[in-house]
Amino acid sequence: MAKQQELFDSEPAPWELDEGDDRLVATIVLPEAPFGPFDYTVPESFRSTLAPGMRVRVPLGRGNRTVVGYCVRVDNRLAKDLGSHRLKDIQSLVDHAPLLSPSMLRLTEWMSEYYLCPWGQVLEAVVPAGVRHQAGTREVTYLSVPTSVAARLTQLKLPPKQAQALRMLAASTRPLTISDLSTAAKCTAAPIKELQRKGLVRAETCREFRVQNEKNSLDRDQQLKLNREQQTALDKTLDALNSQRAETILIFGVTGSGKTEVYMQAIQEVVSFGRQAIVLVPEISLTPQTVSRFRSRFDRVAVLHSHLTNVERNAQWREIASGRVQVVVGARSAIFAPTPHLGLIVIDEEHDSSFKQDSLPRYHARDVALQRAKMESVPVVLGSATPSLESWHRARQGEFHLVELENRILDRPLPHVGTIDLRTEYQSRTSRGAISRPLHQSMTAALKDKGQIILLLNRRGFSTSIQCPSCGEVVKCPDCDIALTHHREGEKAVCHYCDHQIAAPPICPNCQFEGIRYAGLGTQRLEAEVRARFGDARILRMDSDTMQKPGSHEQAFARFRAGEIDILVGTQMIAKGLDFPNVTLVGVINADTALHFPDFRAAERTFQLVTQVAGRTGRGERGGHVLVQTFSPEHPAIVAATRHDYRMFADQELPIREEYGYPPASSMMRGIIRGPSERTTESFAEHLCDEIQRGIDERCPDARLLGPSPAPISKLRGKFRFHFLLFGQDLDTLRSIVRETTANTKPPEDVQWVIDVDSIDML
Repeated sequence: MAKQQELFDSEPAPWELDEGDDRLVATIVLPEAPFGPFDYTVPESFRSTLAPGMRVRVPLGRGNRTVVGYCVRVDNRLAKDLGSHRLKDIQSLVDHAPLLSPSMLRLTEWMSEYYLCPWGQVLEAVVPAGVRHQAGTREVTYLSVPTSVAARLTQLKLPPKQAQALRMLAASTRPLTISDLSTAAKCTAAPIKELQRKGLVRAETCREFRVQNEKNSLDRDQQLKLNREQQTALDKTLDALNSQRAETILIFGVTGSGKTEVYMQAIQEVVSFGRQAIVLVPEISLTPQTVSRFRSRFDRVAVLHSHLTNVERNAQWREIASGRVQVVVGARSAIFAPTPHLGLIVIDEEHDSSFKQDSLPRYHARDVALQRAKMESVPVVLGSATPSLESWHRARQGEFHLVELENRILDRPLPHVGTIDLRTEYQSRTSRGAISRPLHQSMTAALKDKGQIILLLNRRGFSTSIQCPSCGEVVKCPDCDIALTHHREGEKAVCHYCDHQIAAPPICPNCQFEGIRYAGLGTQRLEAEVRARFGDARILRMDSDTMQKPGSHEQAFARFRAGEIDILVGTQMIAKGLDFPNVTLVGVINADTALHFPDFRAAERTFQLVTQVAGRTGRGERGGHVLVQTFSPEHPAIVAATRHDYRMFADQELPIREEYGYPPASSMMRGIIRGPSERTTESFAEHLCDEIQRGIDERCPDARLLGPSPAPISKLRGKFRFHFLLFGQDLDTLRSIVRETTANTKPPEDVQWVIDVDSIDML
C-alpha cells in the first residue's frame, strides 16, 4: 500500500504551505445522511499522514456520536474565515493510505453532481466493500532493531536468550515477525517480548494478504495479422494514444469482424509504454472468455466483477493500485479500477443496458468512462455491431470518431437470417410447442451434420403466467403488480422482482377450479421441450437460475466450446460477444418478448438482441444460419435485424425519436416516487411535479415534463409507484431545477423518491 500512497500523493500537500495563523481543515463527506460536507480540524498527530481519499472517524452532532466518513479535501484556512464557530477535531484515521487518487476523487465529485447523488454515497459505491474492510488480510507485527540500539549492541548486558534473539534480529536484512525470530533464535516468545518491553526492539503492525495473487502463467499467443479495415481502426486509436488526447473512437463492426484483436493490439502499444488499460464487458458470462484471451497475450491481467468474493476483489484492487497490472477486465464497476498509469479505456458491446447501474448512484459506465478519460487525457474505444443510438448520434455529429468494420474475418459471409411467422404456424395447427416445424427441421439437420445449436429465449422459468380459465384469476405477487412465474424445479411460483415464492397452486386459489392453466413460455419449459424432441442430444440451459455458482459461466462455455454440448438453451447471456466456430444454427424462439414493452427503446433492444445472437453463428468454415420466430415479421426492427442492416434501423428509428423528443434528440431524466399508500404517494408525486414544472416555466421553457402517472409496474415490493419523465436540451439547468426542488420538498413519511439521470429502465 505504500506504493499506492506514493502514486496517489502526486499533488502538493496543503500542510506544506506557510501556515501563519492558518488552521489545517479537512472536508469530510458521509456515506449516510446527513451526508455533509462537514469541516473538521486536523490534529497535530495526523498532519503528516492524513490525505484526501482516506477514511476518518469524526464526532457528529450534539451527542458527538462517532461516524466514519471520507476525507475529500485538506486545506489551510485563515482563522478569521472560520468565524466564531469552533470546528471539531478528527478523532482517528481508518486507513493508512488513500483508497482513492486525486483524479478518482474528482471523478466521484462529478458523478455526485451529474447523477444527483450525495458524494459520500458515490464513494461508498466506488470503493468495494472488500477493499473497505480489507478482506483477506491479517494484522502482522514486524520487529526491527533501532539504529541507536544496534550501535551499542556489544555493550548491552542481557540474558543469553535475549542477547541471541537481539543479535539475530540485528543481523537480519529485513524485519521479522515474532514467530520468525523465535525460530531463528531457537527460543520462545518470552525473551522477545521482554526485549520489546525494554525498548530494545521496534514493533510495527501492518495488514498483509494471507494469500498472494497468482501470477499469470499461460503460454503467449502471437498477435494476428490485421486486415485493412482492422488496421485503419488500430491506426486511428494509436493516433489518439500518441497525441495523449481524450478522444473517443466508435468501432462499428459487424459480428465476427475482429474488433477484439484491434483492442488487444492497441493495448499492446499502451502496455509497451508502461501504462494500463481498462476493458469493460457487459455480462459476467463474457468475462471468462475475455480474460482468457487477454491472458494469452499479457502477463498481468486483473479481473473485477460482482461474482468475486470480497477477498478476491480486495486482492485484485490492491494489485491494480500497485501499478503492476497491465490490463483490467470486468463489468461496469471496473471503470473505477485504481489504475495509477491509465492509458486506454475499451468498452466492448457498448450498447448494452447492463452498463447502467440500477441503484444509487445510477451511473452509466460508458458516460463515466468518457468523463474519466477526459480528466486523465486518455482515449476511449467503444465497440459494437449494434451501437446505442446515443453513441451513433454523437458519431454522426462529429463528437466521436467513427471507424467501420464492414466485413468478417477471412471474408466469411454473415449468416442468412430467416423469419418464421408464428401467426401462420398457430393457424396451421402443425405445432403447439415452442419450436415451430421449420425450426425443428433445421435443428434435426444441424445435429445430423454434427453442428451445434443455440436457442435464445429471454424469459426464465417454466410458465410465465398462472391463470384460472374459470374465473380469470391471475396468480400475482402480493407485493408487486407482477404475475408469478412457474418454476418446475421445486414446483414453485416465483416473483422475479422481489423473490416472493409460493408452492405452485394445483387449483385456483380464488374459486378452487381444478383446471388452472399454466401459460407462457420460459427457458425451463423450452429445455423440457427440446429434451422431449431431441432425446439423444446433449442439452444445457444457461440463465440466472442455473448460473448462480462462481465459475458456472466459465464451465458451461468451456463444455460448449469443447463439443460436449449439442444444444445451448438460454437467455440474453448467451446472445453476445461469444465465439463458437461450430455453431451452425441459431434459433430465436420469440423475438417479440420485449418488442411491445411500454418503452421507447423497445425496438432498439429487439434489433440489438436479434442481431447479436445471429452473430453467434457462421464464425467457422462451416457457415451457419439463423431462424427468428416472431408474430411481427414486418416490424422494422425485425426486418433490419434479418438483413444485418444497422443503418437501415437507425435511419428509421432516429426520426421517430426526434419527432417525440426522445434521446438522443434530447436529454432525459426519470423520477420515481414510491410509498405504501397509493393516494399519499400519488398526491406527493403531483406536488413534486408541480414544483418542477414551476422551475421549468421560469428557467427552461423548452423542456417537457410528462406525468406523474402510475409506473408500468405500478406496485413493487409492497410500494405503489408513480413516475414522471423530464426531457430537454439543457441537462445542466434541468438537473439544477430538480436538485433545488427536491432539496426544498419534504416527502410524507414512508414516501421515497429517486431521480434517474439518463434513465434506461422505463418499467
